[in-house]
Amino acid sequence: MRVGAVLRQVPLALRLALREMRGGLKGFYIFLTCIALGTAAIAGVNSVSSAITQAIASQGQTLLAGDVRFEFRNRFATPEELNYFEGLGAVSRTTGLRSMVRLPDGSDQTLVEAKGVDGDYPLYGTLETEPQKPAAALFAKEGDAYGAVVAPLLLDRLGLTVGDEILLGTAKIRIAATLTREPDAVSEGFGFAPRLMLSEEALQASGLVQTGSLVENAYRIRLAKPDLSPAAIRAEANQAFPTAGWSIRTADSAAPGLTANITRFSQFLTLVGLTALIVGGVGVANAVRAYLDSKRSVIATFKCLGAPASLVALVYLAQIALIASIGILIGLAVGAVMPPVAMQFLGGVLPVSAEAELYPSALLLAAAFGLLTALAFAIMPLGHAREVPATALFREQGFEAGRLPGWPYILGAALFLAALAGLAVYTAYDRYIALVFLGAIAFAFVVLRAVAMLIATLARRSPRVDSPALRLAVGNIHRPGALTSSVVLSLGLGLALLVTLTLIDENLRRELTGNLPERAPNFFFVDIQGSELDGFRDVLKANMPEGKIIEVPMLRGRVMELNGVDVAKIKVPPEGQWVLRGDRGITYAKRVPENSTLSQGNWWPEDYSGEPLVSFSAEEGRELGLKIGDTVTVNVLGRNITARIANFRNVEWESLSINFVMVFSPNTFAGAPHAWLATVIDPGATAAQEAATLKAITNAYPTVTSVRVKDALDVVNELVGQLATAIRAAAAVALIASILVLAGALAAGNRARVHDAVVLKTLGATRATLIRAFSYEYLMLGLATAVFALFAGGVAAWFVVSRIMKLPSSFLPDVAVMTVATALVLTVGIGLAGTWRILGQKAAPVLREL
Repeated sequence: MRVGAVLRQVPLALRLALREMRGGLKGFYIFLTCIALGTAAIAGVNSVSSAITQAIASQGQTLLAGDVRFEFRNRFATPEELNYFEGLGAVSRTTGLRSMVRLPDGSDQTLVEAKGVDGDYPLYGTLETEPQKPAAALFAKEGDAYGAVVAPLLLDRLGLTVGDEILLGTAKIRIAATLTREPDAVSEGFGFAPRLMLSEEALQASGLVQTGSLVENAYRIRLAKPDLSPAAIRAEANQAFPTAGWSIRTADSAAPGLTANITRFSQFLTLVGLTALIVGGVGVANAVRAYLDSKRSVIATFKCLGAPASLVALVYLAQIALIASIGILIGLAVGAVMPPVAMQFLGGVLPVSAEAELYPSALLLAAAFGLLTALAFAIMPLGHAREVPATALFREQGFEAGRLPGWPYILGAALFLAALAGLAVYTAYDRYIALVFLGAIAFAFVVLRAVAMLIATLARRSPRVDSPALRLAVGNIHRPGALTSSVVLSLGLGLALLVTLTLIDENLRRELTGNLPERAPNFFFVDIQGSELDGFRDVLKANMPEGKIIEVPMLRGRVMELNGVDVAKIKVPPEGQWVLRGDRGITYAKRVPENSTLSQGNWWPEDYSGEPLVSFSAEEGRELGLKIGDTVTVNVLGRNITARIANFRNVEWESLSINFVMVFSPNTFAGAPHAWLATVIDPGATAAQEAATLKAITNAYPTVTSVRVKDALDVVNELVGQLATAIRAAAAVALIASILVLAGALAAGNRARVHDAVVLKTLGATRATLIRAFSYEYLMLGLATAVFALFAGGVAAWFVVSRIMKLPSSFLPDVAVMTVATALVLTVGIGLAGTWRILGQKAAPVLREL
């Protein structure tokens, strides 16, 4: 039939569809729930992400505490650079570093993120404290003690109150207030320790700012000409000072790392939500097939009265589209309220408002995903319904779903699936990951179909058993119209996803709380001056005599060029970008460092004095496309140094020992001022011994920063736990969708089960026999699905943990038990709940229609 003739049928089809829907949505509740659930997940995740990123973009000046910020590592601006800054507008300087604070009696100490500010800080925004006081009063010097503002966590750790005193380096600090909100905290990045804010004068008096110390100096500028573009300022500054080695950040990109991480995480959760939607698509197909099967007499009546097949298809396509629209609207409504709810929890750490606001782009994206999924999975059952013969009016028979529908319906389903995949890839932050994810889902569907066929084949070829109930159960698995494919497809993907995420989470937690602390050093000690090294070593040996001490010189440098090309102009894959982002710790060595082995090239002689050479970590060098003989230019202390790559090293990053991407030949930094970095490794050290060591080092060398590795791992573990909660919530959405699909699949097979139960009861089967048969069937299907989920999820988790995270991976028995139990409870529970009503069906009405 021509397209024009079909279009002329649309008004009539829509009228008939609306008339038939007056009876309600019976049979479509699972359809509605699947579409609403997936749409809500995608709408909610993207709305929350939009709320955060838009808040960051709109408050750029406050988050940066300026219009533009120039950051230096381990040095201050030169007079020429400072004159340039003052020519742009008002300037405010802050100095940041990590160090130890201790009680005046030396009885306790803790790590802090110290930040020295001048009288003009902040240029934008407000420093909020409790009690609220002017900055001059907060940081004023009274007697020999300088005023400071501290995070409440610092008071909790040391048991202090406002008004108490602590020691920072050689300076006495008076706690004047607690910090409520630091305007530029988000742009400062993630901190492992509580904030201590004080005046620049106080920080200088502490003695912590020395040559070689790991210090970050930031110069914030409020532009005298606000119409200057960020790109123009960046270009002009880099042209005027090409070797400055600074990092420039502008208000239009105040927190690029946070924004990128939020976008990446929202993409991951969106893809998980899309998985739930696609899993729900199987439920859509089952629900549509069951609904159309219940309407076979209506369809046959339409055909007997002369309705063409195209009109019949349009009537039910209109119903499906309308019902899908209802589900999408429900999902959008739920997704729209997620941002204000999420902001109640995020308001304390991110600059977001709890006011209700709609994010149209996020809602439109979710609606498009929902509609495409509904149509993609509904069109094939619709094609089967088109073939219902008029004889179905006189016989209780359905349409045959075992064969493919006509080619227009296959083509339509393929186009909708292609559009769904294209939309997912087009809107993704990382399109490669999106492609891999979609490919994995498609492959999983193919594998699940193959698993279902394998289960049916094994059941068909299994030996005959004596038990009638078990024999009936085995026959139900492979007979025409069996539930095998529906159960495996519906439950397999959701369970496999849950197993994958659970194994990744558990392996990562086990590594952070068990394996890593056992292999990692007990302490890192930073900013050890060369004149302090011998005495520091003696104190450390006295407190941890069995400990292995490793000391290396340490500088900070920024990679400026690779083979003479500015790194800003080089396209680097995402996994290698971190090497070029910001400053890197660098060192020099006469011999190959511990925890490293040469993979290519030769190490330089101990007395080498030729051109500067560098040893590069092999994996990072491969990601950057480097080879032996290439040159790397780094900026150290405001000076560009170019070195040639002499070799590559395999580095054991997971050991948490001292490791560097770049190790230079000793002559490269001859005469350059620097500090030392040290670790101590003593697996047998007790907590009391570690506490005594920390106390002794802090009291003897107050300017040395001591980091207890287990404390840092606890912070990371807490962060991982928070991320895992969000990931598990998203995975739970996929599992709920799987459960709904399973329920729909079992409900769709109820009609055939009615016939089976009635015939078997007529032939003498008891209700107990039928219950045992159905229980055996659901047990075997649930167990087979659980085995697949364990295998597929285990392989996926192993790949992520061992190949991507580079950590040891192990299969956890408790996860296996949980998966098997979940599969069996769901299949047997939902299956028996659905078939209990069938067992009470009277035989006469059913037999009369056969």
